[in-house]
Amino acid sequence: MTADHADRDGVVVYWRPMCPFCIRLRLRLRFTRLRYTEVNIWRDPEAAELVRLIADGNETVPTVTVAGRGMVNPSIGELMEAVRAHAPHALPKAG
Repeated sequence: MTADHADRDGVVVYWRPMCPFCIRLRLRLRFTRLRYTEVNIWRDPEAAELVRLIADGNETVPTVTVAGRGMVNPSIGELMEAVRAHAPHALPKAG
């Protein structure tokens, strides 16, 4: 996945194993029923490159893209606000 191939419409969570911030965000996301993709940057060098582009040269995770907009280590509230504003189709259907 290169910067050109990042999901421009949805939500992508870039993470790495043993990252406590990633664990916390990913756990909280599971309770939202939000539709999103997870990418382990240790297994995908191009994803790691994208994270560095977003995070000023650092591999800071979790990094999340919402409709192509990068967020570095967002809170669940910040992430859900960005989804409501830029990718509402990723929210769970009512009912």
